[in-house]
Amino acid sequence: MAGLTSLASAALGVVGLYQFGLLRRVPELSLPFLDADAVDASGEAYQQLKTPDAAIGLLSAGATLALAGMGDRNRARTMPWIPLALAAKTAADAGGGIYLFIEQVTKHRKVCSWCTVAAVAQVATLPLALPEARAALRQLRGRS
Repeated sequence: MAGLTSLASAALGVVGLYQFGLLRRVPELSLPFLDADAVDASGEAYQQLKTPDAAIGLLSAGATLALAGMGDRNRARTMPWIPLALAAKTAADAGGGIYLFIEQVTKHRKVCSWCTVAAVAQVATLPLALPEARAALRQLRGRS
């Protein structure tokens, strides 16, 4: 989970460098369905809190990383709220990644390759969080 979340963070970092004006263009393959510059400079990319969405994505990824690193290997038994919070957070991350990908396809008819890497990494993280969350639920049911 930490590796995939870090991959998403790295991809969002490239987008952030562009959105904050540190890159003139987003490095990307020249393919007809890719246009990171247009997608990442669009109004939607600055809609939430009037700030670059990459910054919000990086903040969110930091929270996911913190949850992934909290506790010890027995946390499903000793602190079941952590795996449950992590599962909920990764579900929200996956949903957000899917939403933004769909928005790119439907509104811009182009996608940002870096955003797509981040979205795929976020979606791939969710199934990794579920087994521990199930164990935490079993632990909580056993306590009642």
